[in-house]
Amino acid sequence: MLDWNAYRAELMTRIGEIGALSPDTVRGYQALSGAAQKNGRLDPKTAELIAIAVAVTLRCDGCIAVHTNAALKHGATREDIADALGVAVALNAGAAMVYSARTLDAVAALDAQAKSAH
Repeated sequence: MLDWNAYRAELMTRIGEIGALSPDTVRGYQALSGAAQKNGRLDPKTAELIAIAVAVTLRCDGCIAVHTNAALKHGATREDIADALGVAVALNAGAAMVYSARTLDAVAALDAQAKSAH
């Protein structure tokens, strides 16, 4: 599928280039990235597992590469990651269900509008 190690390395190189061109952008991103970790309420492994689930939901390959690597370094197992992926799958299915309900609501509103126009 992908050479994730090479991809992660290339990504870090490109982000380094962005940092050289726009250092405040990268510093701001780093501040956001580290903010939740500073309070110490989530252990690093849990934070990385959450990041993986969010990365899958957002379809961010770079996020998957970086946070999977970090999760493993913080002691996450393949099974832990599979559980986080299960949460992502369930949430994505849930979001589809919510937006399906919203679509039916839009249909009802359009039907009502069409009936009132006659």
